[in-house]
Amino acid sequence: MVASATTRPHDVLLVEDDIADAMLIQDALADRGARNLTQVADGIEALEYLRDPANPRPDLIVLDLNMPRMNGREFLAVVKEDAELRTIPVVVLTTSSAPDDVSGAYRHHANAYVTKPVNLEEFEEAVRSIDTFYLDVAVKPPRA
Repeated sequence: MVASATTRPHDVLLVEDDIADAMLIQDALADRGARNLTQVADGIEALEYLRDPANPRPDLIVLDLNMPRMNGREFLAVVKEDAELRTIPVVVLTTSSAPDDVSGAYRHHANAYVTKPVNLEEFEEAVRSIDTFYLDVAVKPPRA
């Protein structure tokens, strides 16, 4: 069997200002194997994290849209214009199902858009599905 990138813990950056949602996401990922989850509260903190060479490059960014200071829309636009960061998959996970938010996210090159289910079990299943696809199924470019 060939060793692969999955032999190390996956690094996930969660950009979410709602503490309860962040805890639910963390709990949903806890039973998925080795995951290093870093949570920040807005786009400014996320960019600071991503641009700090001491931090690991995330394998996945899970992004809320509605946050203070720099919201998810603004963050997504900056990240996908940055040659160093644009290849990191970004999944928008938000309460909004507004057509303008959905089309805007894809216009700024979000890799996926998921509306947060209200039901707890469905919420956890949505998070696990994102995790399974982006961290276990999808092939990613090799780390530099």
